Amino acid sequence: MDTKLLDILACPLCKGPLKLADDKSELICKVDAMAFPVRDGIPVMLEGEARTLDVDERLDK
Repeated sequence: MDTKLLDILACPLCKGPLKLADDKSELICKVDAMAFPVRDGIPVMLEGEARTLDVDERLDK
C-alpha cells in the first residue's frame, strides 16, 4: 500500500490513525479495536466489513 495513502486514511468510526498490519492485509484501529481489510491493495473502510481485534491483538502480542 502506498505510504502517502496510509498517511491520509483515518478510521471511519473514530477518525483516528490506522496502522498497516505486518502482513499488509488489514488496516488496524487500536482505539476501536477494529481491523479493516485491504483487498487487491484497496482498503475497505466499511464497518460491516471490519473484524474486531482479539485480546492479544489489542495488547500487541
